[in-house]
Amino acid sequence: MPETITINGHSIEPGEQKQIELNIARLPTHTNIDLPIHICRSTEDGPVLLLTGGLHGDEINGVEILRRMIHSDLLMPDIGTIIAIPLVNTYGFIQNIRGLPDGKDINRSFPGNESGSLASLMAYTLVNQILPHVDYGVDFHTGGDARANYPQIRCEWKVEENREIAKAFSPPIIVDSSVIDNTFRKSAQDEGTPILVYEGGETLRFDEFAIQEGIDGTLRLMKYLDMLDEAPGTQETEIYDTSPWIRAHYGGLFQHEAKLGDHVSEGQLLGYISDPYGELWAEVKSPEKGRIIGLNNAPVVYKGDALVHIGCDLLKTI
Repeated sequence: MPETITINGHSIEPGEQKQIELNIARLPTHTNIDLPIHICRSTEDGPVLLLTGGLHGDEINGVEILRRMIHSDLLMPDIGTIIAIPLVNTYGFIQNIRGLPDGKDINRSFPGNESGSLASLMAYTLVNQILPHVDYGVDFHTGGDARANYPQIRCEWKVEENREIAKAFSPPIIVDSSVIDNTFRKSAQDEGTPILVYEGGETLRFDEFAIQEGIDGTLRLMKYLDMLDEAPGTQETEIYDTSPWIRAHYGGLFQHEAKLGDHVSEGQLLGYISDPYGELWAEVKSPEKGRIIGLNNAPVVYKGDALVHIGCDLLKTI
């Protein structure tokens, strides 16, 4: 960790706690859109941990995780530095949408381009202004649309550094997940910075269990990195190698019987698809043993829609 961290001309010294703002662009109304960044530095040298929420504007649980930690003064480390960006995609947040007004997804726009689209510009800013200072990171997400995710960490399990910080976070579930091109996690990995993706809850709804798991896991990770002396205790974590979605064979009304987080056996009834006229009643069963890590809460589904996300091939329990 350098003696002075400088971001966009703002200098943050050891022992300082500051909020700075990066100007990204402005709306057609000439209203500026700024990116507020909270930086908390100990007087003692140590790692720099980046925490980001709201990369997708309608995924608000990550925003709330970081808001509560800022409000409760939980981000001031004993050693090292925390860089927290509670709301990356202010445009999407304002409009309750995943992406940006031009329809682009920031998390498919990395590493970005200074002269590109708004999504590409925001990605470029994160990669060039923030990532060079960072040693580790956690990017907080939720399920998309009406799909809820059970609290989980996604990382490439074959990478030792990823394994160690994922285990330190101690979520209920870890899913071995390859990086996707043009994502924040991929760009960070290319720069040698391990980023965990935390998933919990669904869009536009607070999920207290997922929020608390996110807070507790962050504190555990901080303790593992020697940034804190105390943190919540660890819990049993199941690590899954694969995670297929069970999809609808018919369009209709989906009613689930199994619940998010349930362990299920092969052939177990997960729910039903019916139609509005009482003519269709089709069972949805689990094709294999596993655990429900994601669930579609939308009652109206089309053929091929994702219904139930199953964590399969349990690697180990720790």
